[in-house]
Amino acid sequence: MSLARYAVVVLIIAGASLAAVWGLLDPAARQAAMVGALLALLNTLAAYALALWGERRSTTAFLGAVLGGMVGRMAFLLAAVVAAVLALGLPKVPLALTLLGYFLVFLILELAILHKKTSRGESVR
Repeated sequence: MSLARYAVVVLIIAGASLAAVWGLLDPAARQAAMVGALLALLNTLAAYALALWGERRSTTAFLGAVLGGMVGRMAFLLAAVVAAVLALGLPKVPLALTLLGYFLVFLILELAILHKKTSRGESVR
């Protein structure tokens, strides 16, 4: 699956699920949910892009991209969450639950797609 197609899939998942719970959230929780979803979207797109980039390269380059990218993405997420809580004053629980929930869903989706392709001997591109 291409990066563009993957982006469409994760945007549909995030948009549909946020729309389903939107009316149940107060305004502050809505903001936190939007920020959490956005951070999870950026994280999964970066992870998928790095996997696609590394797939066409040597094992060393692939592992460097995936593991180095993981460290970079973790640092970015930590800084973004701290900034969202301290600078923007977003509620912690809705932000954390949204970020972790989408992270889990997108991680399962990404691994399923990559596993399906590699188990058939196809390129992940």
